[in-house]
Amino acid sequence: MSELLKVTHLHKEFGNNVVLKDINLSVKRGEVVVIIGPSGCGKSTFLRCLNGLEEIQGGIITVDGLPVEADKRDITKLRQKIGMVFQSYELFPHKTVIENIILAPTKVQKRNKEEVTKEAIELLDKVGLSDKKDYYPRQLSGGQKQRVAIVRALVMHPEIILFDEVTAALDPEMVHEVLETMIKLAKSGRTMLIVTHEMSFAEAVADRILFFDNGEIVEETEDVKGFFKEPVTERAQKFLRTFEYDSALYI
Repeated sequence: MSELLKVTHLHKEFGNNVVLKDINLSVKRGEVVVIIGPSGCGKSTFLRCLNGLEEIQGGIITVDGLPVEADKRDITKLRQKIGMVFQSYELFPHKTVIENIILAPTKVQKRNKEEVTKEAIELLDKVGLSDKKDYYPRQLSGGQKQRVAIVRALVMHPEIILFDEVTAALDPEMVHEVLETMIKLAKSGRTMLIVTHEMSFAEAVADRILFFDNGEIVEETEDVKGFFKEPVTERAQKFLRTFEYDSALYI
């Protein structure tokens, strides 16, 4: 598989607070990389740097060979290569499900409205929501809103999809339906970077695990099952002891 995303010596700070320290990462097409770690360790900031939502103070990020620079005019075009799903859905409350989904493809990418609408309905059907296409966000559950947000990202045809704690705002019974949707995406060959606290899901879906702590990648491995059984670093061992999970839930 060819390299799609490359991060070299990434440095990010807010004032005097250094949030990311010398992050280096290469992601291949079709790879699913799951990022875990304690709250406040820089995971979400890292994702926001990848698509130019945060300016960086050092290092280089490239997607398919193109540099990601938040202050450049072509950042909008570049962001079309990088879809992002947030924990807060970010749906427009005054627009229906289908209107939310087709807005960016028709306005930003200037694609044909009928073709985009057809594709959107097909994608909604795959996540079990085609019957909700004319609903407004207020008429949906949290899990349904999050699946709509995933479809909205997919319809832009991104090269990579970033998922930032997409189940964090959901009631426990809604978490599983969203994670099942993401597992289907992973199995279809999508390139994905996922920040999550759902350890059983992480073990089931990841090709590679990155363990973040204090703004650094403390442990990185493709031996996913080995990591969850016995991580190398003491910090990761301590972190995983705070979780009780069942990996069989998503297998």
